[in-house]
Amino acid sequence: MKKEEICCPKFNPKPWDGKIIEWKNKKFIKDKVFTMFHMPMNFGTVIVRMNKQVEKAKAKIPDWLCLSDHTSMWNMDLYLAVDKNIPGAENTTLSGKYLFKVYEGPYQDTGKWCKDFEAYAKSKKLIIKKWYMWYTTCPKCAKKYGKNYVVIVGEVAK
Repeated sequence: MKKEEICCPKFNPKPWDGKIIEWKNKKFIKDKVFTMFHMPMNFGTVIVRMNKQVEKAKAKIPDWLCLSDHTSMWNMDLYLAVDKNIPGAENTTLSGKYLFKVYEGPYQDTGKWCKDFEAYAKSKKLIIKKWYMWYTTCPKCAKKYGKNYVVIVGEVAK
């Protein structure tokens, strides 16, 4: 019997949940996903393309961190963390203080998680300047692991 392939590493929420991390010029490559009413249509194709660029450059993806910025009902920008500039990719950096909060459950709970994240940031006397979602595993791996962790990441100010 063939062992089922797992493409995503198992996510450990402990180092991230409730943490504030300061980044100074943290390296990412950026790409775009077409969405239809916020539902990603070609996420897999885009992430495979980005992974191939990273592999070709013999680079690493620290913490398998991939941030999603839902810019409209029709677009989502992906930011894949890298340890060096990647030729042929759109290289960018992020700087600032970022609040991380881990959630677990079905994607339809996203609205509830967002309200909780806003209240959590407010309880810490923080103002959210920019939001990102970190979908830590693909749906197939989430099913295999029995957990669907999603991390809301907010660039924050006091």
